[in-house]
Amino acid sequence: MTSRAIFLDRDGVLNRPIVRDGKPYPPPQVENLEIYDGLRDQLQRLKDRGFVLIVVTNQPDVARGTTPRETVEEINEAIARHIPAIDRFMVCFHDNGDGCDCRKPRPGMLLRSAEEFDVDLGRSYMIGDRRGDVEAGIAAGSRTIFIDRAYRETAPERYDYKVGSTQEALTIIESEMDHEKS
Repeated sequence: MTSRAIFLDRDGVLNRPIVRDGKPYPPPQVENLEIYDGLRDQLQRLKDRGFVLIVVTNQPDVARGTTPRETVEEINEAIARHIPAIDRFMVCFHDNGDGCDCRKPRPGMLLRSAEEFDVDLGRSYMIGDRRGDVEAGIAAGSRTIFIDRAYRETAPERYDYKVGSTQEALTIIESEMDHEKS
Protein backbone atom coordinates (compact mmCIF):
# COMPACT_ATOMS: atom_id res chain seq x y z
CA MET A 1 0.00 0.00 0.00
CA THR A 2 1.40 3.37 -0.93
CA SER A 3 1.48 6.07 1.69
CA ARG A 4 0.89 9.79 1.63
CA ALA A 5 3.44 12.38 2.66
CA ILE A 6 3.57 15.90 3.90
CA PHE A 7 6.77 17.52 2.66
CA LEU A 8 7.71 20.48 4.82
CA ASP A 9 10.25 23.18 4.15
CA ARG A 10 12.23 23.92 7.32
CA ASP A 11 12.95 27.64 7.83
CA GLY A 12 9.71 29.62 7.72
CA VAL A 13 7.55 26.49 8.01
CA LEU A 14 8.77 24.62 11.11
CA ASN A 15 10.85 27.40 12.64
CA ARG A 16 10.93 31.16 12.53
CA PRO A 17 13.45 32.41 9.95
CA ILE A 18 15.77 35.33 10.54
CA VAL A 19 14.38 38.05 8.24
CA ARG A 20 16.82 40.69 6.97
CA ASP A 21 15.79 43.27 4.37
CA GLY A 22 12.56 41.33 3.80
CA LYS A 23 14.35 38.06 2.95
CA PRO A 24 14.30 34.92 5.14
CA TYR A 25 17.46 33.19 6.35
CA PRO A 26 18.02 30.12 8.52
CA PRO A 27 18.96 30.63 12.16
CA PRO A 28 22.77 30.99 12.33
CA GLN A 29 23.05 28.52 15.21
CA VAL A 30 20.89 26.19 17.27
CA GLU A 31 20.60 28.80 20.06
CA ASN A 32 18.66 31.02 17.63
CA LEU A 33 16.17 28.28 16.74
CA GLU A 34 12.55 29.19 17.46
CA ILE A 35 10.09 26.44 16.50
CA TYR A 36 6.54 27.58 15.80
CA ASP A 37 4.01 26.73 18.53
CA GLY A 38 1.48 23.94 18.16
CA LEU A 39 3.20 21.97 15.38
CA ARG A 40 4.24 19.00 17.49
CA ASP A 41 0.68 17.83 18.27
CA GLN A 42 -0.77 18.70 14.87
CA LEU A 43 1.99 16.84 12.99
CA GLN A 44 1.65 13.85 15.33
CA ARG A 45 -2.09 13.68 14.58
CA LEU A 46 -1.38 13.68 10.84
CA LYS A 47 1.29 10.99 11.27
CA ASP A 48 -1.23 8.93 13.26
CA ARG A 49 -3.59 9.27 10.27
CA GLY A 50 -1.00 7.69 7.99
CA PHE A 51 1.12 10.55 6.66
CA VAL A 52 4.89 10.26 6.31
CA LEU A 53 6.46 13.57 7.42
CA ILE A 54 9.53 14.64 5.47
CA VAL A 55 11.44 17.89 5.82
CA VAL A 56 12.98 19.06 2.52
CA THR A 57 15.32 22.01 2.97
CA ASN A 58 17.85 23.93 0.89
CA GLN A 59 20.86 24.92 2.98
CA PRO A 60 23.19 26.63 0.47
CA ASP A 61 25.13 28.48 3.18
CA VAL A 62 27.11 25.26 3.67
CA ALA A 63 28.35 25.39 0.04
CA ARG A 64 28.92 29.13 0.42
CA GLY A 65 31.13 28.51 3.45
CA THR A 66 29.10 30.73 5.80
CA THR A 67 27.48 27.94 7.85
CA PRO A 68 29.12 24.66 8.90
CA ARG A 69 27.25 21.48 7.95
CA GLU A 70 27.33 20.52 11.65
CA THR A 71 25.24 23.60 12.50
CA VAL A 72 22.55 22.60 9.98
CA GLU A 73 22.55 19.07 11.43
CA GLU A 74 22.35 20.38 15.04
CA ILE A 75 19.33 22.51 14.11
CA ASN A 76 17.68 19.52 12.39
CA GLU A 77 18.33 17.36 15.46
CA ALA A 78 16.82 20.01 17.75
CA ILE A 79 13.71 20.18 15.55
CA ALA A 80 13.49 16.36 15.52
CA ARG A 81 13.64 16.29 19.34
CA HIS A 82 10.83 18.85 19.52
CA ILE A 83 8.75 17.23 16.73
CA PRO A 84 9.51 13.50 16.97
CA ALA A 85 6.82 12.64 14.38
CA ILE A 86 9.17 13.76 11.56
CA ASP A 87 10.35 10.70 9.61
CA ARG A 88 13.23 12.17 7.63
CA PHE A 89 15.23 15.32 6.96
CA MET A 90 16.33 15.68 3.33
CA VAL A 91 18.91 18.46 2.94
CA CYS A 92 20.41 20.01 -0.18
CA PHE A 93 23.75 21.56 0.75
CA HIS A 94 24.39 22.83 -2.80
CA ASP A 95 24.37 26.38 -4.13
CA ASN A 96 22.50 27.75 -7.17
CA GLY A 97 25.23 27.05 -9.71
CA ASP A 98 26.00 23.49 -8.61
CA GLY A 99 23.53 21.93 -11.06
CA CYS A 100 22.19 19.31 -8.62
CA ASP A 101 18.72 17.81 -8.92
CA CYS A 102 17.97 18.17 -5.21
CA ARG A 103 17.95 21.95 -4.83
CA LYS A 104 14.40 23.27 -4.84
CA PRO A 105 12.68 24.27 -7.13
CA ARG A 106 13.90 20.96 -8.58
CA PRO A 107 11.94 18.04 -7.10
CA GLY A 108 14.86 15.67 -6.39
CA MET A 109 14.47 15.55 -2.59
CA LEU A 110 10.73 14.88 -2.90
CA LEU A 111 11.18 12.22 -5.57
CA ARG A 112 13.92 10.38 -3.65
CA SER A 113 12.03 10.34 -0.38
CA ALA A 114 8.81 9.34 -2.18
CA GLU A 115 10.64 6.33 -3.58
CA GLU A 116 12.14 5.46 -0.18
CA PHE A 117 8.79 5.62 1.63
CA ASP A 118 6.59 4.37 -1.25
CA VAL A 119 4.68 7.65 -1.37
CA ASP A 120 1.85 8.52 -3.76
CA LEU A 121 2.94 12.03 -4.73
CA GLY A 122 -0.47 12.93 -6.16
CA ARG A 123 -2.06 12.35 -2.74
CA SER A 124 0.71 14.19 -0.87
CA TYR A 125 1.36 17.83 0.04
CA MET A 126 4.29 20.22 -0.12
CA ILE A 127 4.15 23.07 2.41
CA GLY A 128 6.52 25.97 1.85
CA ASP A 129 6.99 29.67 2.41
CA ARG A 130 8.93 30.43 -0.78
CA ARG A 131 8.41 30.11 -4.50
CA GLY A 132 11.01 27.33 -4.90
CA ASP A 133 9.22 25.16 -2.33
CA VAL A 134 5.91 25.40 -4.16
CA GLU A 135 7.52 24.89 -7.57
CA ALA A 136 9.26 21.73 -6.29
CA GLY A 137 5.92 20.41 -5.05
CA ILE A 138 4.27 21.12 -8.41
CA ALA A 139 7.17 19.49 -10.29
CA ALA A 140 6.83 16.38 -8.10
CA GLY A 141 3.08 16.22 -8.74
CA SER A 142 2.03 17.01 -5.17
CA ARG A 143 -0.62 19.38 -3.87
CA THR A 144 0.93 22.63 -2.66
CA ILE A 145 0.28 24.95 0.25
CA PHE A 146 2.01 28.34 0.19
CA ILE A 147 2.54 30.05 3.54
CA ASP A 148 2.64 33.75 2.68
CA ARG A 149 5.04 35.37 5.13
CA ALA A 150 5.12 38.61 3.04
CA TYR A 151 8.82 38.36 2.18
CA ARG A 152 10.22 40.87 -0.27
CA GLU A 153 10.69 38.35 -3.07
CA THR A 154 8.65 36.89 -5.90
CA ALA A 155 5.81 34.73 -4.57
CA PRO A 156 4.71 31.60 -6.42
CA GLU A 157 2.14 32.13 -9.14
CA ARG A 158 0.39 28.74 -8.69
CA TYR A 159 -0.48 26.73 -5.57
CA ASP A 160 -3.46 24.81 -4.26
CA TYR A 161 -3.81 26.85 -1.07
CA LYS A 162 -2.39 30.10 0.30
CA VAL A 163 -2.34 30.49 4.08
CA GLY A 164 -0.75 32.66 6.76
CA SER A 165 0.73 29.98 9.04
CA THR A 166 1.91 26.39 9.20
CA GLN A 167 -0.90 25.53 11.61
CA GLU A 168 -3.43 26.80 9.07
CA ALA A 169 -1.79 24.64 6.36
CA LEU A 170 -1.96 21.53 8.55
CA THR A 171 -5.60 22.30 9.45
CA ILE A 172 -6.45 22.31 5.72
CA ILE A 173 -4.89 18.85 5.34
CA GLU A 174 -6.79 17.56 8.38
CA SER A 175 -10.08 18.93 7.06
CA GLU A 176 -9.47 17.43 3.60
CA MET A 177 -8.90 14.05 5.25
CA ASP A 178 -12.15 14.42 7.19
CA HIS A 179 -13.94 15.33 3.95
CA GLU A 180 -12.49 12.25 2.18
CA LYS A 181 -13.77 9.97 4.92
CA SER A 182 -17.34 11.37 4.81
